[in-house]
Amino acid sequence: MSKAENNTKKFPAVALGTWSWGVGAVGGDQVFGNHLGTDELKPVFERAMEEGLNLWDSAVVYGMGASEEILGNFTKDYPRENVIISTKFTPQIAGDGADPVAEMCDSSLQRFHADYIDIYWIHNPADVETWTPFLAPLVKSGKVKQVGVSNHNLAQIKRAEEILAKDGIRLAAVQNHYSLLYRSSERAGILDYCKEKGIAFFAYMVLEQGALSGKYGTAHPLPAGSQRAETYNPILPQLEVLTEEMRAMGAEHNESVSQIAMAWAVAKGAIPLIGVTKPSHVTEAAAAAKIQLSAAEMEKLEALAAAAGVDTRGSWENPMEQ
Repeated sequence: MSKAENNTKKFPAVALGTWSWGVGAVGGDQVFGNHLGTDELKPVFERAMEEGLNLWDSAVVYGMGASEEILGNFTKDYPRENVIISTKFTPQIAGDGADPVAEMCDSSLQRFHADYIDIYWIHNPADVETWTPFLAPLVKSGKVKQVGVSNHNLAQIKRAEEILAKDGIRLAAVQNHYSLLYRSSERAGILDYCKEKGIAFFAYMVLEQGALSGKYGTAHPLPAGSQRAETYNPILPQLEVLTEEMRAMGAEHNESVSQIAMAWAVAKGAIPLIGVTKPSHVTEAAAAAKIQLSAAEMEKLEALAAAAGVDTRGSWENPMEQ
């Protein structure tokens, strides 16, 4: 057993994302049309900790440190053992030093006022052979407890495992875009592989940046001036049959459209990674993990999602299916 695995924490059923926190390049203002800072977000963090949702996911690239900085100002006030901090090395913004991964990790540790990160990810594959080996020294030093890969296809996941195994390190988690509208990781066999190997599968964009939240539709499009509005507003008409069924299904369970989308992901064996900007989002996420959808309900949702005929793969994502 590696040093990291002697001190790991149990993951909650739902993880919370902070991509939409803060402003700056690839930050909450540009992608989501938000302008959220410490004052607005502190009640969100506090509600989550009260609900037992203590896994917080960020990345240096989210606002170029802005998201981490806000989150770090909250996590530092809690006992370190009570919080699970998840953040990422993004190859596309790597420096040119001798160890760019360690440099980026150290910058994250400073923003989190912490001496270790619970899950550290290679954000995008770029070059598995180049970047994966840099994780091993971080684990051995204790700066990182567990490692994961994000936006990797199955071949890249397996190669990362092989590289890490040479240093006795286990790949703990995979984080990919996965939703009712985008099931590429499932079709590619990644979900089944993760189940077989005991690797946690984190599903981000389960709500497709709000398009599957029930809040938006042709009559109420996403706020103009953001990347998500440009992406999703044109396809909202194609989603209406699906979201109306989700609304009806939610009414039967006394739950919301968002909670149906999350419950579907939980039923598929994923840990939904939900972006939260209001305390109510946290409350919804906590309750969603307890919803039990029937096989018939799952089948109906998947059929309507397929019939929508949309492709929501992000511009930063490579296809999962080879």
